[in-house]
Amino acid sequence: MPKKIRELKQLLRQQGFTELTGKGSHTNWIHPLYIGKLTVSGKDGLDAKRYLEKAVQDALEEVRRKQKGE
Repeated sequence: MPKKIRELKQLLRQQGFTELTGKGSHTNWIHPLYIGKLTVSGKDGLDAKRYLEKAVQDALEEVRRKQKGE
């Protein structure tokens, strides 16, 4: 079962990402340890697309690795 957009945003907030507003339903997320920005599109109640879930998980994993000093 896919996660909701609001769940992905909550995961990003918990890991220390900062939300920047975008156009329409898009939000951009930045983190000091993450190169670039991550764009999350869709309204909070919608199911997240598989590629978006993977992008969020990859970003969270990159930040965790850098926090551990790898």
